[in-house]
Amino acid sequence: MNTYAVIGAGPSGLAAARALARRGIGVDGYEASDGVGGLWDISNPRSTVYESAHLISSRTTTEFAEFPMRSDVDYPGHRAVLQYFRDYAERFRLDELFRFRTRVTRLEPRGGGWDLTSVGPDGLATRWYPGVVLANGTLAEPRIPSIPGEFSGELLHSSAYKSATRFAGRRVLLVGAGNSGCDIAVDAVHHAASVDLSVRRGYHFVPRYLFGRPSDTLNQGPPLPRRLKQAIDSRVLRAFTGDPVRFGFPKPDHRIYESHPIVNTLILTHLGQGDLRVRADVERFDGTTVRFRDGTSDDYDLVLLATGYRLDYPFVDRSHLHWRGAAPRLFLQMFPASFNGLYVVGMVEASGIGWQGRYEQAELLAAYLDASERAPGRAARFRDRVVREPWPDVTGGYRYLAVDRMSYYVNKDAYRRAVRREQGALDARG
Repeated sequence: MNTYAVIGAGPSGLAAARALARRGIGVDGYEASDGVGGLWDISNPRSTVYESAHLISSRTTTEFAEFPMRSDVDYPGHRAVLQYFRDYAERFRLDELFRFRTRVTRLEPRGGGWDLTSVGPDGLATRWYPGVVLANGTLAEPRIPSIPGEFSGELLHSSAYKSATRFAGRRVLLVGAGNSGCDIAVDAVHHAASVDLSVRRGYHFVPRYLFGRPSDTLNQGPPLPRRLKQAIDSRVLRAFTGDPVRFGFPKPDHRIYESHPIVNTLILTHLGQGDLRVRADVERFDGTTVRFRDGTSDDYDLVLLATGYRLDYPFVDRSHLHWRGAAPRLFLQMFPASFNGLYVVGMVEASGIGWQGRYEQAELLAAYLDASERAPGRAARFRDRVVREPWPDVTGGYRYLAVDRMSYYVNKDAYRRAVRREQGALDARG
């Protein structure tokens, strides 16, 4: 069997290495940090995790199915998550497959495969592979908004935030109210002199617990029709959390699950207690003064941009991944229609998809690479389906917000069905 390069030793890279190795496919892994875990290793220079970070999906819906977490905690913190990945890698001897402290700097096509250039402890090296798996994650390259003017206080992105002690005694403005922005705001209220939260749109809030259980462990049976699920869940959440508009948020411009919900209702508690305020979208900076689009303004010592991340595969030209807008256009978020030997694992987001969903991606990739050598007819039929289009609808009928961060969002049930169906066809005899 051929040997393939896998870039990244976070959850997606470990899933890819495990699935390929399980089928006897050779793996050469590359990881810039000194161990496995990806962003969950807070000591990793590229980690975007902060001290208070925990899973926002519960343990049992997040873990790899073949390797349950050795924990009774519903929402483990980053230290427990990192230990889980270390245990996973040790159990399946995955760390032996990776070159650590080795950063990939360039991929260039050659001879039906790829020259991979890396820099590591032994210096610069170039190796050739018939295929390369990009599994370096989606949450490393900060998205920095363009805001007119200049802020003379401290301005940083949430990717550089580690500890709430940074806020001590300061007037803080957080820009962006996604899950990270709300988490950090909750941290800040215990240290800062004041905390404001600037938002552009409204959100749907999901508590971590409903009826005494992690909320994402409910409704684990067959998925409900989209409109029925939206109607039922909206009523249940309204009963538990109230109307976020009452706390100062704008009314959402989308139905629930058409954007990733905020799994943090502590933010509503602190708003109700007067510990922080919701402000309008930022219009411009003027020294230490921030002017908002509703005509109000205020002075701040620190502005933290919780404005998310953008996809980035900096070591390969975008044309090879068929970029369209904010994301590559790939079959099932994995396969370029040109079948040029590049594959992506982990470029998928969905409420509740967990690491198991990434592992199922990796299983499909492994099935295709295996079929390419052992059953070329089945591999050819798979390629024909991809080239022919139309591709399967993996939205589940949901109309996701037309924003960059939703450009690779899917419905977990529709997506996993499609992935399993394709793997079944690749593994079928005959």
